[in-house]
Amino acid sequence: MTETKQHTAKHHGFGSKLGFVLAAAGSAVGLGNIWRFPYLAAKYGGGIFLLVYIILAVTFGFSLMITEIAIGRKTGKSVGQAYTAINRHFKPLGWVATAVPMIIFPYYCVIGGWVLKYLSVFATFSGHEAATNPDYFNGFIANSWESLLFLSIFVILTASVVILGVQKGIEKISKILMPILIIMTVAVAIYSLTLDGAIDGLKFYLLPDFSKFSFDTVIAAMGQLFYSMSLAMGIMITYGSYMRKDASIGSSVRQIEIFDTGVAFLSGLMIIPAVVAFSGGDPSAVNAGPGLMFISLPKVFDSMPGGQIAGPVFFILVALAALTSSISLMETIVAVICEKTKQSRRKISVIVLLAAIAFGMVSVLGYGVWSDFTIFGKQLLDFFDFLSNNILMPLVALFTCILIGYVVKTTYVESEVELNDRFRSKYIYRVMVKYIAPIFLLLIFIWSVFMPSL
Repeated sequence: MTETKQHTAKHHGFGSKLGFVLAAAGSAVGLGNIWRFPYLAAKYGGGIFLLVYIILAVTFGFSLMITEIAIGRKTGKSVGQAYTAINRHFKPLGWVATAVPMIIFPYYCVIGGWVLKYLSVFATFSGHEAATNPDYFNGFIANSWESLLFLSIFVILTASVVILGVQKGIEKISKILMPILIIMTVAVAIYSLTLDGAIDGLKFYLLPDFSKFSFDTVIAAMGQLFYSMSLAMGIMITYGSYMRKDASIGSSVRQIEIFDTGVAFLSGLMIIPAVVAFSGGDPSAVNAGPGLMFISLPKVFDSMPGGQIAGPVFFILVALAALTSSISLMETIVAVICEKTKQSRRKISVIVLLAAIAFGMVSVLGYGVWSDFTIFGKQLLDFFDFLSNNILMPLVALFTCILIGYVVKTTYVESEVELNDRFRSKYIYRVMVKYIAPIFLLLIFIWSVFMPSL
């Protein structure tokens, strides 16, 4: 049996390069693109933020993603065992990397439930109430039973794909959902640009104003790469372990980046011109947090011509993006536990499903009966988000760079990338992993901990 067949048979991996690319892109394309990217772009200067982000995506982001996928494919293991396979002294790094998706998945599904709630509202043409009642969103999340219902629906949808496996579940659904998501994103973006006053928002978003460039812009763009590209979550290592040996890692990563950055860019086109148009030209109306998606945008859809159609389409799009990312988070957790316990995928998936609902309920109650309880001044969901995204993920990426750059050397990754393709940016990759990325990651960690508004 050839190495490729052994690899695929062992992991029941992706059946094709296209399946891998679409699944990995589906993981990357999530709420980080459609929700977080537009408000960061608006906050940090529009066009200049977009320019900085693209530059960092093709250098910093490319280097981290190619590292994680190569680690996964070379070791053939889940994130829980991959670091140990490289160097036994880095076993604790595998534990920390495994903790990231375990922390993120439950609260991500809570937000996914919010999206399903608003999808149901707009699909039943009840969006006017959500848009005009200032307490509608807060009232919904304070209703723990209703939030639990939508959380459970979202987790069950996610688990139903993961239970089917890599090829029959994740790969198959990615080939269906990703093209639909791209088409819908383009359609809504085009529609947003036809609105009266949208041209001012378009200029703000596309034309770099170098007077607005700052160090904060760079740090914010780097931090967004983690959210947007599913880095340091164990996902790309897990998906890399399912990747065929005869597929090119380099070209796959470039294609994933095109999908991911393209959707982030189109999300900005969807949201910034529309919100700016309906706020009298004020970019600050593209506010951070739940307010953007669940308060500002419903008002826009309620006011715009054709909003009764655009609203449901938008929330379908967001639900698909959230689902493709939650699938990858759950798959990473299931892969780790299956590898450790040798139990069946179906059994572990059901256990993870129930655990996600139980731990997700903690975040739900944080807006309900436990709303007065905070950790470091943060509500429970916000604390879990801060812990995973601001502390653990930069640390995982930093120590991954140290492991690859200085312990086993970059040739560990380079040899895997060069199995079936020339690594054209090898020397840039070495500089990024050994010198530039560690500095950036340390800065992200310091800034995100001491300046958490980023």
